[in-house]
Amino acid sequence: MGRTPAHDELTPPEKIKREPKRNGKLVIVESPAKARTVGRFLGKGYTVKASVGHVRDLLRSELSVDVENNFQPKYRVPNEKRPVVKELKALVKTAEEVFLATDPDREGEAIAWHLLEAAEINPAVTKRVVFHEITQPAIQEAFSHPRDIDMDLVNAQQGRRVLDRLVGYSLSPLLWEKVR
Repeated sequence: MGRTPAHDELTPPEKIKREPKRNGKLVIVESPAKARTVGRFLGKGYTVKASVGHVRDLLRSELSVDVENNFQPKYRVPNEKRPVVKELKALVKTAEEVFLATDPDREGEAIAWHLLEAAEINPAVTKRVVFHEITQPAIQEAFSHPRDIDMDLVNAQQGRRVLDRLVGYSLSPLLWEKVR
């Protein structure tokens, strides 16, 4: 069988972009100190990284709330968080599973969601784990009962953040007028 014009349109095997091999589990916590401790408790097969708090926020220079569109917040990754997000994106591409182990409160839940969005993590391979103390038994218990991100908590945090912004932006000029 000879070459046909269709052969010329095929991509040579060496030029085909392959998905990286996925192996290991990525755990994202908020603080570097917690990352070291959790990493020690989990052992081999886990890579533990810190987000160092929030990875997205509303712009400081503008309202960042679309009042015409159901008060949708407009988030962005601050410049100082871009290296963190870039590193996490790279690690996510090779992780077989991703565990978001941010703090067990409304802010922690929101940080987990922002990580999912900013680092473009596939929700199908992502689980949320929460622990109330940094001990080996508590961490092992949390990892034996992973769950999805609680969007009710995320929405509660976003509602509070949007209200803070709307009230703060409205009151700030009035307060400065009174201070002068």
